[in-house]
Amino acid sequence: MTWRRLSAHPQFWPAAVLLLLLAVNGVLNPGFFALTWREGHLYGALIDILNRAAPLMAVALGMTVVIATRGIDISVGATVAITAAVAAALIGGQLVIVDGQQTYVTRTSMPLALAAALGVATLCGLFNGALVAGVGIQPIIATLILMVAGRGIAQLVTGGQIITIYYKPYFFIGGGYLLGLPFALWLVAGLLALMGWLKHRTALGLFIQASGGNPAAARLAGINARGLLVGAYAFCGLTAGLAGLMISSNVKSADGNNAGQLLELDAILAVTLGGTSLLGGRFSLRGSVLGALIIQTLTTSIYSLGVPPEINLVVKAVVVFFVCLVQSAEARAWVVARWRRAIGGGRPMVPEPARSTAAEPASAPDEGRA
Repeated sequence: MTWRRLSAHPQFWPAAVLLLLLAVNGVLNPGFFALTWREGHLYGALIDILNRAAPLMAVALGMTVVIATRGIDISVGATVAITAAVAAALIGGQLVIVDGQQTYVTRTSMPLALAAALGVATLCGLFNGALVAGVGIQPIIATLILMVAGRGIAQLVTGGQIITIYYKPYFFIGGGYLLGLPFALWLVAGLLALMGWLKHRTALGLFIQASGGNPAAARLAGINARGLLVGAYAFCGLTAGLAGLMISSNVKSADGNNAGQLLELDAILAVTLGGTSLLGGRFSLRGSVLGALIIQTLTTSIYSLGVPPEINLVVKAVVVFFVCLVQSAEARAWVVARWRRAIGGGRPMVPEPARSTAAEPASAPDEGRA
């Protein structure tokens, strides 16, 4: 009974798959779990996985809310590129020598640049939400518009070039450390805590689940489904903007063409691996974080094992396919049934109904007889 309850938990199989991937890496790479303290923070493969998974976790959390409303956003990668381009264009950085000392001067103050970049990302989400909730366009088509146009907007901002950032305080967002751990991980932890509080301590989580599970009933209950839908897409754009700041500060540049490439597919996959249904309704924030960690751990494993670049995507797809099968209750039931048939010699093991040994009661006489 304990195993059934444990395996029925929504996060059991994602956590089991993540632990399995980590165990395989530990066997193939003896120093995989080694952690060292240098220069005031932790070093190691696990820290690298957490740091590199932070942008994906942020986008996956925003995508979770959208999917919970029966929507989808395939423009988050373009939003990442736009955010990085705006931040890089506003901050930039120029080397200046003052009194014999080198210093970097920015075009705009860093708080203003960050606020502007995140504001643009939120506007991208509002645009998607307006098309979906206001105009009534299907979510995949509405977000496809920004997915295509967003790359062009990002390249217009950067002038078709890679903008290099020369401002060290900006590098702390994606490459800095706080209390020994990556600062980007603290940002994601704060975002997860805030979303968890809103989901479990306020009515917002219930409203999102209700509008995604049964939109008609939610409207009859007085829930502002359209406003909620617009807010969900705006929040998804904001989380994509946060990921854009992490990525651009980590690589110290903004590439309008390649920044956030295929990030939307990894985010959707992370949400589904975490147990959230694409049909909307109930959603899991912790599951989405686990899904993002699974994807990043798998990516790190592929590169560390020396898989050739031309087939690493195929290997990743095959592993993800088997992960999805493991999570499927129907697939597990089919495997168990086949295993039982194999053990039973090809015959289905169906127990025969038990026969009672007690004497059967005598039949009552026919009413029609005298």
